Parts: sequence; C-alpha cells; structure tokens
Amino acid sequence: MPISSHLRNLRDKVGNDLLQVPSVAAIIRDAGGRVLIQRGSESGRWSLPAGAIDPGEAPAEAIVREVREETGLRVIPVRVAGVFSGEGIFEHVYGNGDRVEYLVILFECRVVGGELGPLDGESLELRYVPVAEMPELVIGYPGHLFEMHNAGEAYFSWDDSWVEKPA
Repeated sequence: MPISSHLRNLRDKVGNDLLQVPSVAAIIRDAGGRVLIQRGSESGRWSLPAGAIDPGEAPAEAIVREVREETGLRVIPVRVAGVFSGEGIFEHVYGNGDRVEYLVILFECRVVGGELGPLDGESLELRYVPVAEMPELVIGYPGHLFEMHNAGEAYFSWDDSWVEKPA
C-alpha cells in the first residue's frame, strides 16, 4: 500500500504541502551478517524496509507490519538503533509533488519466520548485501549503524551546539 488512508485524508486537506511523517525502518541481518535492502517499485532506488506509522499504532507494531508487507518476513524488534529527522536528507518529494519530512525510528530486528518475498508490490527486489557493498540508500543513514559490532547505544541525529559543554 503506497499511501495509507490516513495520509490520503491529510493530503486532501493540505495538498502537496510539507508533512512530517512518523515512520519506521528496519535493519535485518542474515546469519552471515549481511543487511537486507529493497529496491522500491516507485523510485527504483535501494532502501531499508520501512514505512509510515499509522494512527493508533505503536512504532514496534508498525515495523513488524511494514517488514511483513514489504519482505514477507516476520520479525521482532530487538532494539532502537537510532532516531532521525531534519532538513535535507529526510525530506522527499514524490513524483506527484507531495512533500514529506520523515521522522524515522530505526529498529534492529530479528527474523522469526516467514519467507523472503514482497507481498504488497512496493519492492521490485529484495537482497541481503555485505555492509562493505551496501549501495547508496534513499536515506543516508550513518554507515556505522550497519556494522555488527554496533549493538550499543542508539544514534540520534541532531545539532548539539546548543548543549552546554562542561568546562
């Protein structure tokens, strides 16, 4: 489903104006540590499995639903790898002129079932790739997030120039 009924209703009211859209994305690894990416049917570009959070839906529920729809896999989120938003890289203009700025919660997920294959028509191709061979993604997440040893603290994109530094 390319656009939810909730977003379609908002678009009927605001047209192509910029909307901030709460979203989720998943880092999913195979047994060899390769990361699952998908080539989108709309843009032909590579991305992580991802999508918007529906009203009344918890972010963890949204990532489970989105991964299932886009990849056929059943996953459980195991940790938040990062939270991202901001001008530039998280903004997107669709072919129809709709403008969005995504607020993305990036989850590390573990596969618990299912069979790899798109269910909703949003993915042209699904592929596990070694981190060193990762193509440019639609959203430029910091590369270190995909490293296997990066299971520690979550990454947050922000300008910390306003934070008072210790003397």
